[in-house]
Amino acid sequence: MTNYIGYLAAFLTTFSFLPQALKTIKTKNTDSISLLMYLMFVSGVFMWLLYGIIIKDIPLILANIITFILSSSILLIKLKNFRKK
Repeated sequence: MTNYIGYLAAFLTTFSFLPQALKTIKTKNTDSISLLMYLMFVSGVFMWLLYGIIIKDIPLILANIITFILSSSILLIKLKNFRKK
């Protein structure tokens, strides 16, 4: 039962980034996104991923791999836009 809760939590929190990532990738508009917040968030997700690997927690690992990819894509677009300004 505990694993099911973990998988459901991982699914919901991970895929909550999908609409924002798709919109940002499509429009390339990151004006209202905080650079500092995304730098901190992506770093934190990476730390959670490392932690999941260390404790061998599959839901934690899978969720954070996907979240890292989605949030990193937003961060990379934000950084590219930041450099243009």
